[in-house]
Amino acid sequence: MAAFVLLTRLSPEALHQPRSFETLERHVDEQVKKHCPAVQWVSSYALLGPWDYLDVIEAPDLETATRVSVLVRSHAHAHTEIWPAMPWQQFKGVLHALAERP
Repeated sequence: MAAFVLLTRLSPEALHQPRSFETLERHVDEQVKKHCPAVQWVSSYALLGPWDYLDVIEAPDLETATRVSVLVRSHAHAHTEIWPAMPWQQFKGVLHALAERP
């Protein structure tokens, strides 16, 4: 499966109290499991900056990762960005393969 970084910035209207974070998390998790059962959450981080969350997910393809992004946007009232990510060793393999071609 491919790795993707999902950045999320919540709308101020999405949160009414600190517990809202967990309620929102459960709701989005249910929707992702329902619509994208192959997706695996690798790690999640709360951020103190322009983004509220950084999640690393694994999905079979870009279309599935995009579905996750759309689900987060619609159910969490959030702005999201999804970035494909490649492990460093795999990236170096791509570079080496390019260097071997004439």
